[in-house]
Amino acid sequence: MEQNLDSKLLDQLKQCSKDEASYSKLEELVGELYQRFNNVKKQLSLLEQAIKHDYDSILITDLNLEKPGPKIVYVNEGFTRMTGYTKEEAIGNTPRMLQGEKTDRHVLDRLKKRLIEGQAFFGHTVNYRKDGSEFINQWDIHPLTNKKGEITHWVSYQRDITERKESSKLVFDSNLDFDNLVEESKKTYIDLDVQGNIISSNNSFKSLMGYDADELKTVKIWDLVTDEHKPELKDLFEDFDSKNIEDHPYKWDFIQKDDEIVELEADISYFVSNEETIIRIHFDNLTLRNRIIETLKKKKQNFNEIVGKKDEFTLRFVVDEEGRAGCKFVSDNFTNITGLNPDIVLDKDLAEVIHSDNLEEVEKALEKAFNGETSSVNCKYKTSEGEYISVIQSFKPDLAADNETVKSVKSVAMIEMEVED
Repeated sequence: MEQNLDSKLLDQLKQCSKDEASYSKLEELVGELYQRFNNVKKQLSLLEQAIKHDYDSILITDLNLEKPGPKIVYVNEGFTRMTGYTKEEAIGNTPRMLQGEKTDRHVLDRLKKRLIEGQAFFGHTVNYRKDGSEFINQWDIHPLTNKKGEITHWVSYQRDITERKESSKLVFDSNLDFDNLVEESKKTYIDLDVQGNIISSNNSFKSLMGYDADELKTVKIWDLVTDEHKPELKDLFEDFDSKNIEDHPYKWDFIQKDDEIVELEADISYFVSNEETIIRIHFDNLTLRNRIIETLKKKKQNFNEIVGKKDEFTLRFVVDEEGRAGCKFVSDNFTNITGLNPDIVLDKDLAEVIHSDNLEEVEKALEKAFNGETSSVNCKYKTSEGEYISVIQSFKPDLAADNETVKSVKSVAMIEMEVED
């Protein structure tokens, strides 16, 4: 185990342990957390490998939509390549860091409205890299929910479409509302004639299906879908009329060249080129998107399991501008472990729950944390049965909550063993 843990960390563990048995148990617990962290890290690496060809960037923000905006809690390597900002510069910041003079406020207002409604959003506007250069950023934003179905975070799939937008201007008829069309389109598309023949397709569609351009030109669009969806596509092209196109997207199961099934969501539009009607279908890969979302949910769940272990609880202390200190937050596990009501410590000192032999040492550790220093102490917490449990309590400044007038300290107490008074 020791060869996997940092020597400095092992020294700190020894300092926090009262004997060799305590050190061994603490080392085992930290080693378990370290292993879980590595497992989650590997899953995240696999996820990024799976999506790196389909999205330039992925970022996740928390739920807060009011100023200064939702904070970024995760970005992938693609975000760094696309924007020039490092992960350290992005995490804790807001997506506003990418906005500037040409960023379309109307698009941002629509984005905010959709998110307030708990709805997904698709759109694009001008963003800015760290060096100040402009690019057109396309968003595909979806909510992440907890087990209760409550939205907890937003995941944003992003792509630099600068070159694609410029080239698309040459394709669409000038009478078509190009900006609205691109805003609703997806990155993967094919062009068809009114008989369902595939005239052309972009590289993304060819790569997705596994066929080259010559192979696709020999088939009809319905030749690529499962039997279940052939009738709908044939009816659509039997006597093509734009009035028959439904407002909502279609969902069809396509058969890839290797016989794998992939579910695609299709948005249909059309334009006229040299007096010929061309049907353009933009696709969104639902199979891939759902797999990404499920993987992100599992990653979030794994982290929650690590943080929410049954043998630890969290307290937050605040000292206000007048120098008054008090506990302002108690995690649920405090009651689960001690059997005590959180009110026994909220807005009070710790004398009611900490053994008198340890109170002075705990108060000193808390004072150090308010002054920016992290420390840990061994102490005993009272239970509802009048007994005591022994914990290793770590105090550290809660920098994310600091402001000019209020300082906050986060404390995590991990059960060491149960002892009698």
